[in-house]
Amino acid sequence: MSVLTYVHVALRARLAELRGDRGDSPVPTAVIIFGLVAVAMAVTAAALGAANDWMDNIPTHQDPTDT
Repeated sequence: MSVLTYVHVALRARLAELRGDRGDSPVPTAVIIFGLVAVAMAVTAAALGAANDWMDNIPTHQDPTDT
């Protein structure tokens, strides 16, 4: 087999691989990322609310009084 034939066959095989399945479209990936961001924001908001409630329930400092 000559080198030219080998290069020709290798090039055709590589181009056939590139024309094959390109994978999923970016739309489902974007939808998944949007869903993950929404869940992360909800968890962050819940944690912030719980932390604020916990901080509000801490009693304030009062100086001791002499009796």
